[in-house]
Amino acid sequence: MAARKRRELFTILETSADTETTTVSDSEDSPLNLSVDVKWFEIPFRKPDSDEEEDEVEEDEDRENGFKSTATEEAADAASYAAGGGCNIILVTGNAIKHEEEEYAECYYSTSNNCSDTTSNDSDIDFSDLEEEEHTSFFSFDDDLDEDCTSPDFWGEPDQVISIEPFSAVSGPQHSLGDDADTRDYFRLLFPDSLFEHIVEQTNSYALYRQRRSGKSDPHWHPTDLREMKAYIGLNILMGINQLPDVEMYWASDIFIGNAGFKKTMTARRFEKLTQNLHLCDRESEPTRGERGYDGLYKVRALLDVIENTMWDSYTPNRCLTIGQGTVAAKSLFCTTQYMPSKPLEKGLKVWMLCDSRSGYCHRARIYVGRAAEDAVVTALSYRVVTSLVRGLEGKHHHLFMDTFFTSVPLMQRLLRDGLYACGPTHSGRRGYPEVLRPCNVGKLSPGEFYQCQHGNLVATVTRDTKVVSCLSSNSAPGLVGISPDRQHQGEGDSDWTDTPGEGGVSFGVPRPLPLLLYQENMRGVELCDQLRDCYQVGRPCKRWWRYFLWFYVNLCIVNAYIIQRESRGGAPPTGCNGKQFTQRHFRIRLAQQLIGDYQGARGMERAARKRHADSPIEYGHRLERMSERSRRCRNCTNKGLRHESVFGCKICNVHLCRGGCFSEFHK
Repeated sequence: MAARKRRELFTILETSADTETTTVSDSEDSPLNLSVDVKWFEIPFRKPDSDEEEDEVEEDEDRENGFKSTATEEAADAASYAAGGGCNIILVTGNAIKHEEEEYAECYYSTSNNCSDTTSNDSDIDFSDLEEEEHTSFFSFDDDLDEDCTSPDFWGEPDQVISIEPFSAVSGPQHSLGDDADTRDYFRLLFPDSLFEHIVEQTNSYALYRQRRSGKSDPHWHPTDLREMKAYIGLNILMGINQLPDVEMYWASDIFIGNAGFKKTMTARRFEKLTQNLHLCDRESEPTRGERGYDGLYKVRALLDVIENTMWDSYTPNRCLTIGQGTVAAKSLFCTTQYMPSKPLEKGLKVWMLCDSRSGYCHRARIYVGRAAEDAVVTALSYRVVTSLVRGLEGKHHHLFMDTFFTSVPLMQRLLRDGLYACGPTHSGRRGYPEVLRPCNVGKLSPGEFYQCQHGNLVATVTRDTKVVSCLSSNSAPGLVGISPDRQHQGEGDSDWTDTPGEGGVSFGVPRPLPLLLYQENMRGVELCDQLRDCYQVGRPCKRWWRYFLWFYVNLCIVNAYIIQRESRGGAPPTGCNGKQFTQRHFRIRLAQQLIGDYQGARGMERAARKRHADSPIEYGHRLERMSERSRRCRNCTNKGLRHESVFGCKICNVHLCRGGCFSEFHK
C-alpha cells in the first residue's frame, strides 16, 4: 500500500533539455535548459476536500514513513525518501499557512556565488546625474501595473497551469563574412575602423590641447595615424598574453626579458607618448558638472555609442539570457570603485551585463555610475537596469535569469506583460513577496523541502540548503522537482541523499524545485564572459578611470569576436592557421599580429635601413658628416658602455659617431 502511494505521489517525467510534457505546460516547446541526466518528479497539488480525507492522507503518510527505511532501490522511492512526503505545496488561507502533511514545508537548493546575497559598499560620490533620474522617474515604476502585488488576495494556491509561449526567433551570429574571413574581420564587426579613426583624431587633438595648456611644445611628440594606432592597440593585446611587471621591460636590452617584436614596432618613448595622449573625446567642448548637457560618461560616450550598437547587431540573442554584474579590475581607487566580497575580484568597477547563458556573448553592458541610498531606490535602480538591458526583446518570449539584486515582483510583472519570462532568487523582505513564505512565518526548514505560492505564471518558492533561499519565477510550473547528479562529496552530511550507483556509478542529490534548477543551469552567462575576459587583460593600470572602461570594451569586443568566429566556423580555425584547435589565446595572438601588420616606427625603419646598407654604407649615401655645433654622445661607444662625444655622425641614421673606427663599426 505504501509503495503504491509513493508511485502515485511521484510521477517520473521523461524530460530532456528541449522537450517538456504537456502535464507541465500547455506549450510543447519547453522552457527548460537543463542537463538530460536530471531525474524529474511531479508532486501534484491536492487540496483535501474534507477532514476525513485529510486524516486518510495522514494515515497513508505514517505508513510511508515506516516503509522509507527499506525502500531505496527505485528512483521514485528514493525521491520520496528524500522528500519525505514533505515537499508539499503550500496552502494559502488568508495570511496563515496550512500544511497538508507537515507542520511546515521544506525545500532545497544548492546555493552558489551566483545566487547568494550580494552586498557592496557603494561609493557615495557620483560622477553622473543618473541618480537624480532614479529618484524622479522610477519611484512610480509600478504605477502602470494592473494588480497590486501587496494585496492579501494577490497570491493563491499553486494549482494553476502556467502558459509559456514558444521561442521561435532567429538567433545566433549575424554577419555576411565568408569562409575566408580572418580574426581581424570578426573583430571589425564589433570594433570598426571608424572607431580607430576617431581615436586617432581625438588623440592628436588632445596632444595639442596639453601643449597649449602647458605653454610649451613637446619635442618628442608628432601626430599619430591609423596604422600606428592599430599597432598600439595590438601591442596592448600582446601585453595581456606576455605579461611583465613593468612596461619598460618589453624594450629592455636583456635578451631574456626584452621583446624584439615590440622594439621593431615602436620605441618605448613613442609608446609612452601615445599612452599619455590617448583620448576619446574633445576636452575643449566637454561640459562641466552643473552645465546643461553634462554627462558623467562623456569621456567614453563616443566609444559606448558605437560598441553598444555593434554588439547588439552582430549576434541575435538566444532563448536563455543572463543578467548580472561584471567587474572591471582597477588598481587605483575611484569614486565608483565597489567592494563586492561575493565576486572573485572583490574590488573594481561595476558593469551590468546581458549575456548569453550558453556561450557568454555579451549583448549589452551598462556602466554603474552612482550609489542608491535607500531600499526603494535600489529597487528602482534594478528595475531601470533590467528594462534598459532588455529593450528590443519585447514579445519574443526570451527567458531571463537574474541574481538577487534584480529580482522583484513588480519587475517580474513588467517582464511578463512585455512577453518575457524570468527566474531568479530574491530577498524575502522585498515588496510584494508573499508574507506567508517569509522565514518568520514558514519556520525552520530542512534541506529538501519547499513551499510555493502562485499568481498566474508567477510562482514564489522558498527553499533551503545551507541557508534559506527565496525565489521568483514565471517560466516554471509549480510542483516539479528535479534530482540532478550530486556534484559534492558524498557522506559529508545527512542532507546528501544518494541513489544506489548503477553501472556508471552515478549518484543523485537531494530533489530541488524546478525554478532553482533552472536558475542554477542558466545563470552562468556573465561569469563565463568574465572568465574569458580575465584570462588575458588588455591595457596597463593607470590613474584615469575612463581608461579602464576603454580597455574593458576592447577586451569585450575580442571575446565577442572570438565567440562569433567559433560559432560561425564550428570551432574550426581560420584559413591559413595550422593545428586542430583554435583557442582564445590563438585568436588574440593572430588578431594582434594582424593589427600590427608590417608597421615599423622611426627606430624600426632606422634599424631596417641600417641592416640593408650594412655591406657598403658609403654606396647608399651614408657618410661621416658634421651633425651639429653641439657635441653629443657617440652611439657606437654608448653601445659598448663607453662615453665619448662627437659633433660628427651619419645624417641618414641620425646618430652621432666618433671620427675614426666608430663609423664603419656602427654600420656593420
